[in-house]
Amino acid sequence: MKGLIGKKAGMTSVFIDGKHMGVTVIDVTGNQVSQLKTEEKDGYTAVQLAYDEKREKSVNAAEAGHFKRAGVAPKRKLVEFRDFDFEKKEGETVGTEIFAEGEKISVIGISKGKGFQGVVKRHGFSGVGMATHGQHDRQRAPGSIGASSDPSRVLKGMRMAGRMGGDRIKTLNVKIVKILAEENLVLVNGSVPGAIGSYIVLEGR
Repeated sequence: MKGLIGKKAGMTSVFIDGKHMGVTVIDVTGNQVSQLKTEEKDGYTAVQLAYDEKREKSVNAAEAGHFKRAGVAPKRKLVEFRDFDFEKKEGETVGTEIFAEGEKISVIGISKGKGFQGVVKRHGFSGVGMATHGQHDRQRAPGSIGASSDPSRVLKGMRMAGRMGGDRIKTLNVKIVKILAEENLVLVNGSVPGAIGSYIVLEGR
């Protein structure tokens, strides 16, 4: 499985074959091979990519040794791609050349955090509804959550108010609309989870 790490740069629109299309721009500049894992040594084959440089003083001794051995400057984000059919060596840079326009890939990101939210926003509840007949401030209430004396408890997984967002989301079959090789930018069709500047992982077949 091939792949790259990138940052969400924002959204724009392009014309493809006369069709106006909204796209998300992902910057994949600076992907480097930090480790090549083998069946003999590690029990499986994988390529570990490192992305987004950080200061040396922010790296602990174990991380510093890991990056030094590969000849890579300290990075913030490390991702492994298993069974990557790869011919590059540790320390070399990987770019947009592994993908092609029109190809369908998987896009992984962390969704925007929404904070503590009620059931109407979090789960799409309609609320109690009527505001008459003694209903007071109940329009966005969850309603009953229990089942009387049996089981006498709130079951696990009950849809209630709570923290919303900040989840790892994988979107399948996202089409690569355009590749700007010189700028190391990948334009994919539609929206991508996460805020601008957040890390995005692109996975191909």
